[in-house]
Amino acid sequence: MLPFIQIGPVAIATFGLMVAAALLAAAYILQADFQRRGIKADAFLIIGIAGLAGIAGARLYHVLESPAEFFADPWPQLFSRYGFAWFGGFLGGFAALLILGRRNKIPLLEFLDACSPAAAAGYAIGRIGCLLAGDGDYGIATSLPWGMSFPNGVVPTTQRVHPTPVYEFVAWMVIAWFLWNMGTKALRGPKAKGEIFCNYLILTGVARFLVEMIRINPRSFLGMSNAQAASVASILFGAVLLWRIKAKIPRGEKRTPNRVTHRGAG
Repeated sequence: MLPFIQIGPVAIATFGLMVAAALLAAAYILQADFQRRGIKADAFLIIGIAGLAGIAGARLYHVLESPAEFFADPWPQLFSRYGFAWFGGFLGGFAALLILGRRNKIPLLEFLDACSPAAAAGYAIGRIGCLLAGDGDYGIATSLPWGMSFPNGVVPTTQRVHPTPVYEFVAWMVIAWFLWNMGTKALRGPKAKGEIFCNYLILTGVARFLVEMIRINPRSFLGMSNAQAASVASILFGAVLLWRIKAKIPRGEKRTPNRVTHRGAG
């Protein structure tokens, strides 16, 4: 693996490079979704702010998973380049998106629908950073031919293990493709606003829950890892929200396509 790229005296973390690539790709995808929906807003600014909030949330959630260690020596842990929790990143980014959507005067559910494919693709690309860094996001030992070892990783192992970041990259890119196609169909109608976001919550929750079954994370809540418990919460919330959205639509009601122009605040 390649945790760092050395350029003269400067060592550049490959994880950071992939996070930057993930944010850039997500911004391009979101801008394309805004354009096809007729939404006037700056996707690059939105992704930049939401991305920073997500990184902060991911770091804070990670260190608070071990509160005794954190409060014993908080500052080095807060500003370490390693250790980020997916669910904390989701919460931080989601909170920022809610604020940004409101500021740009975009209807909430349509805004979250537009953000969903970009969020899935961005997560997928970011996971390649975990693979390059060898930061311990890999799985249990395996004899499968595609098993990988990380002797030079940030969290090294000489065993051949499941390359779970690769699994997540594939799964989340497939989810991003599926959600984008859902958006295409939604613009042709009929689709209730919010359905794409609900599918994002459900599908990513299922994918992460399954990946965690072969991850090395410790089990805590009802025999599940923290990420699995968060995944269950994501699935349930997405399912309940989807049910409520569909329940508000009378049977047989014909809906017009969702392409409506919104002028954001910038």
